[in-house]
Amino acid sequence: MDCCLVSLLWWCIPLYLLLHFVSFIFADADFTLLWAALLGHKPENKLKGLVVWVTGASSGIGEELAYQLAKCGSHLILSARREDELKRVKRHCLECSDLQDENILVLPLDLTERASHEEKTKAAIRHFGHIDILINNGGRSQRSLCMETNIDVYQALMDINFLGTVSITKQVLPHMAQQGTGSIVTVSSVAGLAGAPLSTGYCASKHALQGFFNALRAELAEFPNILISTVCPGPVQSQIIQNAFTEDVNKFVFSDPFPFHYRSPWPQLATRNIRCQQVAVCV
Repeated sequence: MDCCLVSLLWWCIPLYLLLHFVSFIFADADFTLLWAALLGHKPENKLKGLVVWVTGASSGIGEELAYQLAKCGSHLILSARREDELKRVKRHCLECSDLQDENILVLPLDLTERASHEEKTKAAIRHFGHIDILINNGGRSQRSLCMETNIDVYQALMDINFLGTVSITKQVLPHMAQQGTGSIVTVSSVAGLAGAPLSTGYCASKHALQGFFNALRAELAEFPNILISTVCPGPVQSQIIQNAFTEDVNKFVFSDPFPFHYRSPWPQLATRNIRCQQVAVCV
């Protein structure tokens, strides 16, 4: 009997590990996120009623996150430059959830207009009374060769992706420190962990975000209930390519030079793991 049990374990354990390995190969997340999706908090319980500010909410990852958070019952602050698109996202959030009109604030925001960020933050706090989670998602990509790219493109990428995100974070962080709790989630990229051709400026801005938030996490040791998380998605099917910078600030990409992008389900998974420090979501 004991021999049969040992033989069964001898075959089942390697098979179990093999199945997990194969599953991971075809997954679009790392083990942290997959584990959270399997055994993490139920997002509809964890996030219900929390006030979540999402930048870059008018399209792409930010838009999908808004829908997922609305379904979880989170109260939303939706920010981006295009107010009409934000209103469209709000309408869909109301249609797909039990939220009421007053539970979603449309707050137009330009990350490059840093002088306006203090007043925007105050407006958000006036509306809801507090902010529980800030999701730094706004930004732009790049598709151009370094030797052909105007220096103004690099300046614009740092202004939007790095300095704009830092500015919003600095406005929200004292509020979270005062209330003693909060989460700041920044959507970086796998390009913030490794370089990618045609994206030298974009990679630089995302690497800067990685360094900033890693250092900030260490500075907040005295605030254990303020959580700093960084998410690093791989390729995601959205309008980010069409809106990417090229060699000139005023020239856009109208066709996707990388046609193998896919629509990732990671926003649904990410809502299950709001406590993570860093998650990579890769092909």
